Amino acid sequence: MKFGVNYTPSHGWFHAWLDPDWDGIDNDLKQISELGMDHVRIFPIWPYLQPNRTWINKKGVADVRRMVHIAGEHGLDAYVDVFQGHLSSFDFLPSWLVTWHAGNMFTDADAVAAERELVKTMTDELSKEPAFKGLTLGNEVNQLSDRPHPTKMSATSQQIDAWLNALLPAVAGEGHNALYSVNDGTWFIDGHPFTPVQSATKGDMTVIHSWVFNGIAQGYGATSEECSSYALYLAELAKAFGKDSERPVWLQEVGAPENVLETDYTPEFCRKTVERAMDCRNLWGVTWWCSHDVPASMEDFPFFEHSLGLFDEQGQLKPIGRTFGELAAQYRSALPAQPKTVAVVVDVDEAGNPVNRSALGPGGSVCDLWMKLQVAGQRPTIITSQVAADQAELARRGILELHADERPYAARYYTAVSDPSFETAD
Repeated sequence: MKFGVNYTPSHGWFHAWLDPDWDGIDNDLKQISELGMDHVRIFPIWPYLQPNRTWINKKGVADVRRMVHIAGEHGLDAYVDVFQGHLSSFDFLPSWLVTWHAGNMFTDADAVAAERELVKTMTDELSKEPAFKGLTLGNEVNQLSDRPHPTKMSATSQQIDAWLNALLPAVAGEGHNALYSVNDGTWFIDGHPFTPVQSATKGDMTVIHSWVFNGIAQGYGATSEECSSYALYLAELAKAFGKDSERPVWLQEVGAPENVLETDYTPEFCRKTVERAMDCRNLWGVTWWCSHDVPASMEDFPFFEHSLGLFDEQGQLKPIGRTFGELAAQYRSALPAQPKTVAVVVDVDEAGNPVNRSALGPGGSVCDLWMKLQVAGQRPTIITSQVAADQAELARRGILELHADERPYAARYYTAVSDPSFETAD
């Protein structure tokens, strides 16, 4: 099991890339290592790296390599995102894709060629560092492609296929993974152009981001078993749509947002969430969001973004940080979970994608059914209707009991935004 953090610089948040405080960064990464983490996820900002479509900021690329190197000096593996893209309610898109130059990062041939060049440049440079272990195309870039984004860059699923097929090979190389990440819209929004099958088959791992402000905490209760089992649900759901039932699942983001959780409860939420998530035998690792609190002096964030860190803005370890460190020490050498014999069946189309994605979301019929079985101690996994119809495959997986979603209904609690003030019309 891998345990790590999404690294948020303690001085200047991600704007620190404009004027890096290398002593501060070194101290941050030292703190993370001393907490017992084995990796960090790093977020350079896309417009800082590629301010013009045909000009890459080589100093910016060198700064990312320097951060990866410092992480390695502290015994940390480094996983780097490229297209930020989206971070904590803010979008960072280069000027050559917005307003007077409005374009589509997924479908415009010139834009895709430029993105591929940045990915290749980053991969080539970072591969010189032994600590570099993987590159993610961007942070939840899928939300830029569909509702509820206010200025979405629309695409079809076929166009997203082409985009992923163009960019992921540019990460190819020995010793590191090629990845891309999505938010839960991929799993829960009907018609979303990024699909579950893509997430479960493209790249070297299936990546999930688990946030209980999406209706799980509000609908089932913040201290409920359903809430603390949500990351496990998402892990089991995500692996259901791939051809390889043993494909690794990376819980790349999970945090304790205090818009739905009480501060004093967050350490217990952390413990319960991690321990339950480990019941997914495919789980590769857990990467907490985030390392350091966003400074109070920075404005316009949803208020809970200021309290998501394991360390406060003065660099002091918080109770939730102490808990996550203890979990890493306790479970790093844990054996994979035992196979599961009970499965919830998701009805899928010929391509293998859910017929009713909205039924998978918080308060939807599939989610309700899985949660009912989980609360009852049945340890349910999730399979597709294609697998359920294959007796040989059921036997190979050891599935003995099937539960079907006989009367589908859409998610009653799901919200696609972290802060209701960001709600927009479709």
